[in-house]
Amino acid sequence: MDASEPFTVDTVLAPVDGSDESATAVEYAVAIADRYDATVHALFILGRGVVYGLDAGTVDEADVAENTQGFFDDIGEVADEADVSLVTSIDDGFSRTRKTRHPGNVVLDTADDVDADFIVLPREPVTGTETEVLEKAAEYVLSYASQPVLSV
Repeated sequence: MDASEPFTVDTVLAPVDGSDESATAVEYAVAIADRYDATVHALFILGRGVVYGLDAGTVDEADVAENTQGFFDDIGEVADEADVSLVTSIDDGFSRTRKTRHPGNVVLDTADDVDADFIVLPREPVTGTETEVLEKAAEYVLSYASQPVLSV
């Protein structure tokens, strides 16, 4: 993009993990999408404990689906209030078989897959449940993203 082209955004990627910090990041993503008449794509990234628990059968898939859908419902209300289109997806942030799979590269791969023009993600250290994984990804995404990134 050169200086004569206006800045445009069609898709804002908002990686989320169910934390309050990621819900706040969605609010920023919705504000950006509203400003540019864009769509928000919320990517729920499952944490290490959830992924490994699902693999081992110690975490109930129905509980994970219910919690994730509940979070999507909550952020859907934020998007609805702003009349912004919201698309959602879920991905594993970790893998037992692929050592290079971590939340940062999941965010960047998804940004490329959905042709995101902008990324908004939380960066503040989070304490609490093991499902909160995005603070580990923020520095990586800020370093390697080809899109503009807002870290909140």
